[in-house]
Amino acid sequence: MVQVIITRQEGVYKSFICSGHAGYASNKGIRGILRPQGDVVCAGVSAIVINTVNCLIDLLHEDVGCDYDEQEGGLLTCVFRSVPTKEASLLIDSMIHGLTWIRKEYGEKYLKFEIEEV
Repeated sequence: MVQVIITRQEGVYKSFICSGHAGYASNKGIRGILRPQGDVVCAGVSAIVINTVNCLIDLLHEDVGCDYDEQEGGLLTCVFRSVPTKEASLLIDSMIHGLTWIRKEYGEKYLKFEIEEV
């Protein structure tokens, strides 16, 4: 299962972490069909999360610290070092929207995410 944890403090985004592997390709899909083409859940989550990180850094020039550890099952962490701009918050909202769609389409068995108030 892929797990994404997004932290906020008083409604302001602080960080997000993405880890794990969905295991969708090794199971039957939503219509009972094997998915030999690869793990579409992992690919979708990765595309959304990595695009969010790239946009925060390359387009918005946000002050974030990001790290990726392939040894830990693809653990990606991203921490805001300063208060995110409105545009950055909108990007995180968009990431949440995309993750919500994936979870609805493929199920909580493959993707769990939560927003924690700290």
